[in-house]
Amino acid sequence: MKPTTTIIGSGFSSLAAATTLASQGVDVTVLEKNSTAGGRARKFTHQGFTFDMGPSWYWMPDVFDKYFERFNKKTSDYYDLIRLNPSYRVFFKEEQVDIPADMTSLKELFESKEKGAGAKLDRFLKDAAFKYDAGIKDLVYKPGLSIFEFAQWKVVKGLAELDLLKNFHDFARKYFSNPQLLSIIEFPVLFLGAMPKETPALYSLMNYADLQLGTWYPMGGMNKIIEGMVNLAEEVGVKFKYDSPVEKIYENGIMNIVTAKETYKSDYVVGGADYHHIETQLLNKKNRQYSDDYWEKRTMAPSSLLYYVGVDKKVDGLKHHNLFFDTPFDEHAIEIYKTNKWPSDPLFYVCCPSKTDPTVAPEGKENLFILIPIAPGLSGDTEEKRKKYFQQVIGRIEKHTGSNFSESISYQKSYSVSEFKKDYNSYKGNAYGLANTLRQTAFLKPRLQHKKLKNLYYTGQLTTPGPGMPPSLISGQVAADQILKSIKS
Repeated sequence: MKPTTTIIGSGFSSLAAATTLASQGVDVTVLEKNSTAGGRARKFTHQGFTFDMGPSWYWMPDVFDKYFERFNKKTSDYYDLIRLNPSYRVFFKEEQVDIPADMTSLKELFESKEKGAGAKLDRFLKDAAFKYDAGIKDLVYKPGLSIFEFAQWKVVKGLAELDLLKNFHDFARKYFSNPQLLSIIEFPVLFLGAMPKETPALYSLMNYADLQLGTWYPMGGMNKIIEGMVNLAEEVGVKFKYDSPVEKIYENGIMNIVTAKETYKSDYVVGGADYHHIETQLLNKKNRQYSDDYWEKRTMAPSSLLYYVGVDKKVDGLKHHNLFFDTPFDEHAIEIYKTNKWPSDPLFYVCCPSKTDPTVAPEGKENLFILIPIAPGLSGDTEEKRKKYFQQVIGRIEKHTGSNFSESISYQKSYSVSEFKKDYNSYKGNAYGLANTLRQTAFLKPRLQHKKLKNLYYTGQLTTPGPGMPPSLISGQVAADQILKSIKS
């Protein structure tokens, strides 16, 4: 008989685990709480608008390529990618800056902001390339089950060169001093879950992904990636059960996964749903690995206040990706990571995919996705507060673009802490998982393999290697590879 695995959830990590296992002869069933696959990367439609519900940045294309190549496929077999140019637009208080896709123009931009910064960018990205090569191609594919995974001399030597003990804030200032350039360099770490002063300099690898590898977009929307992954999973025999929230997991000679409809008996279980939810709500108390105090002390990445907006006219002045850094960066970061309060004057991000893709909005109209990063676990998530922030960000978009469109908004839906909890059982309503601090890196994260229930594995943004689409894609493969090793042993 084939070994069996039941996977809880159908986000990037779960789909990657499912396909990896099924391709090696494992009988795989995916149980999804919601009615469609994708987790945070689901989509919805309304009167001709197609909204991606979560991820909107396609970085690290090599990670996606490597994933599909594992099954003798290509990304182009499932979706069509284009590289965006400019990669994104940044709105500062007095001006806007476009980040060009080609390196020559990018160096010229940096040089125009700060004398010598063009040459420094070369050196900065050379260092970031080394970190990307070592981090993404080696370290993140380790399961993080033991410190001894990092004990070989090559890895130890590499860890020293990866600047794990240096902070990103100081590291960036070795190269640049212009405030605008520092904002551009530091923006990717805003979503890693800590202040730049508390984020390891290792994560300059994100700048390599951003500035060197580029920003891409799958035509039809980000959910096209999910559609492709589901199609590939079904091609290798994965079975999907939707509207099937798991109510309990227990071991009785074999793993039992209980839903309202049925109990699934399985040799292995992969928890791709929220780690904290599985530990505290689905397992018997005696089988929990971590105390409430442990979870309370974890540093979480931000949650988000999101708006999905349909506009019955074109909004001039926006690019596909837009960062509004027209208010103080540090003040908002402190409100997210230190004081845990609703932001007073937030930075925010606007995705306008209809600038690139005519299929996501009716002709002559615009599709907007607006994101305000906020502290996880905030109370007071009220409709009144959502309306206040919506009016605030729409006013700032109109001010900086010179495009008056508020009266042409025909559709608006908000999504925040309460929906993250309801739809994903998300711990503290987080959107991105655990923060990538030094104390929450590799084997210091919640374990990928359960300490007590040895046939229960975890995957996704609360375990190794961390938050984001590419790390989640890797996480699923790492969890599956550990199960395959167990099957063969």
